[in-house]
Amino acid sequence: MINRAMKEEVLIPPYEGRSVSVKEGEELCIIDVEGKQVGDFVCFNHRDTGEYVSPVHMRASLSSIRLKEGDPLYSNRRRPLMQLVRDTVGRHDFFFPACDYYRYQVDYGEENHPNCHDNLMKALEKYRIRPGLLPDPINWFMNNLLDENWDYEIREPLSRPGDYVRLKALEDVVVAVSTCSQDMAPVNGFKVTPLKLQISGGS
Repeated sequence: MINRAMKEEVLIPPYEGRSVSVKEGEELCIIDVEGKQVGDFVCFNHRDTGEYVSPVHMRASLSSIRLKEGDPLYSNRRRPLMQLVRDTVGRHDFFFPACDYYRYQVDYGEENHPNCHDNLMKALEKYRIRPGLLPDPINWFMNNLLDENWDYEIREPLSRPGDYVRLKALEDVVVAVSTCSQDMAPVNGFKVTPLKLQISGGS
C-alpha cells in the first residue's frame, strides 16, 4: 500500500474466499498476486446487512457497463458504500453471477467443484452474515467483451502480477472476496491463483 499505513493483510488461497471489515475512510486494495486471476467481490453495510453493493443498481446509477476510477459502488438502496479510487487494469465485470454448484454440475458434469458462491457464503460467516440470496458480485479483473452481435465473449484477464484495484469505504462495510474457481474456461487463464487483500488507514 503506497504511502499509507497498512493495518491488515490477508492472502486468499486458490479456490477459497476470505472476508474483512473495512471502516469508513479506510481503503481496501485487492491485488492479483500472479496475474490473470478474477476476484468475486461482495460488500455489505456492516451496520445494516440488508444493504449491499448491487451491480444492477450500479449499472443504472452509473449509466454504464464499465467501471472507472472515481466510480462509486452503489447499493440496492442506491447509496454509495465504497468508491473505486485506483485501478491498474481497467477491465472488470459486473454482469455475471458467482459460479455455483449448478454451474459446474449442469455445464461441466462436475458434482463437487469448488465455487465462488460457497466460498463467499463461508467467508461471510466470520461476521455472521447469512444472506438468503447471495448478491451478484463485482468480478474484479474479469475480461468480458461484446462481439459484433452484442453477445458476451469471455477472454483471459488483462491483469499482470501485482495489478490491483483500491477501494475507499464510504461506510463501515464487510467485504468478502473469492478467488474465482473457474479452471475450465478462459476466465482465469485456465488456472486458479491467489489474491491478496490489504487494508490501510486511508489518506
